[in-house]
This record gives sequence, C-alpha cells and structure tokens, in this order.
Amino acid sequence: MDHTKALVIGGSRNIGYYAATRLLEQGGTVTFLLRSPKVFEEDSTIQKYVQLGKARLVKGDALVKADVQRAWDEAARGGSNQGVDFLLFTLGFSGKPGFKLTQGFTISPPNLVTEALLNALETLPYPHPKIVTISSTGVTRTSHSALPLLMRPLYGYFLAAPHKDKRGAEEIVSHCADWPWDQRDCEGPEIMGENWTARVPARGQLKNILVVRPALLTDGECRGDTKGSNGYRVKEGDVEGAWKISRKDVGHFLVENALKNWEQWGGKCVSIAY
Repeated sequence: MDHTKALVIGGSRNIGYYAATRLLEQGGTVTFLLRSPKVFEEDSTIQKYVQLGKARLVKGDALVKADVQRAWDEAARGGSNQGVDFLLFTLGFSGKPGFKLTQGFTISPPNLVTEALLNALETLPYPHPKIVTISSTGVTRTSHSALPLLMRPLYGYFLAAPHKDKRGAEEIVSHCADWPWDQRDCEGPEIMGENWTARVPARGQLKNILVVRPALLTDGECRGDTKGSNGYRVKEGDVEGAWKISRKDVGHFLVENALKNWEQWGGKCVSIAY
C-alpha cells in the first residue's frame, strides 16, 4: 500500500487502529482524526511514523463538521496526487453509556456514528476516495434473522441502541450508493437528524463504498497473519453461523484483502466471522 493516503475516523483503538498500523507498515500515509492525540503519546509504533511524517494526528471531533474538513485537508496534503485514496470509517460505540430496563443499554449521543458519517460525506473531497465503513451483523431485520438463535436476544436487547446508530449509518450508505433498503429499517430524526439527504451526495453518486459487518467482536489473535484469508469467512450479505471475529482479523481483512482487491469488494455489503 505504498503511497496510499488514507483518512481514518475511529482509529484511536480497535479495528481502525489495527488497520491503520498495517497501512503504515506497508508505506502508506495515515491521517487520524482524534479527540485527544495524547492517546498516542506512549505508542512507540505510531510515534515512529509521526516522526517519519507518515502518521498525521489531527485534533478534532468527528461531530464537528469543521474538524472533519480539516482532517480531509490534512489527509490530502503531499504525495504525487492531492487527493485521498481511502476513508476508513471505523467509529464505533464511544458515547456515554446508560441503562434502562425497557430499552437495555443506551448511548448519549444516540447517533454518534450516524452524525459523524454525515459530516464525513458532507465534506467529502473530489475526486471521491474509496470508502470503508464498519457496521455489525444483525443490524437490519434481515441480518438479525440470520444470526444464530442464541445470539438474537443479545443483539436485540443489549445492542439495540448501538445498532440503531449503525443502522442509521447503513441507511446513509444505501442512499448514496443506491442500494436497496427496507423501509422498516429506516430510523427517525433522533438518529438521522432533519433533512439528512441534503447533506450527502445524491442517490447513487457514491459507488466505491464497502460496508463490513463483523460478528461479535473479540480481542483475540489475528488468524489472518498465519492463515491468510482462510483464517476467517467473508461473504456478501450474511455469513451463516456468525458467532464472533477478532478486531485484529477485521483489520487484516480491510488492508490485506479489501483495499488490495477493491475491484472484488468495492460496492458491496459483506459480513465477516470465523
């Protein structure tokens, strides 16, 4: 991935971090949008690439459109082209958690992922970069019905609030890519905001998008480093019997497979699991 320029939103830890460090190790330039760049102060790996000018740390909040614009500008700087090759949007659950007996776990704000993606697309540079977003298995009605039976209560109750947010993000992608979308999965203004379609490219204008739905995420080892793509299962749509997948293996798939073989994966919604 030498000479690749990527913007990573949600890269301070987990999937975004594992994918970003792989890109850096392969010669890419990665711009991180971070609420607190101090998160990397003691990270010798990231600091090495900061010193080399390959890792760029932009202090800002993905919920602030001006901050996202600054991150795009920094990511585009330098190199043989003035554009950005990839957006890795790996933002996940990071809001203030709560719990209500009738609703399960709640998040404040309830639409952090959706609103951040709206900001990223509202400030999207041209030519458009290739875009990867991380969602979740079980996020739509169809995907939920494909979950293992024992997993459905977990997803339906404990993950209901995060999934509303992820579902909002998927609805945005489906609109921009002109993918089919079940109207029963549509979210209201609490998640989407008012007149959200006016903030993003028109329907069908963004074809170079990949949505990845991991199974239940773990902190396990990266099987992909020893078994390659045979270390996990990836399928367009839903993977049957999708129990779990490590965050490191999702990062492995993104960099070692999806980004390197974009003609195979671009324009799809896929699931990944062991």
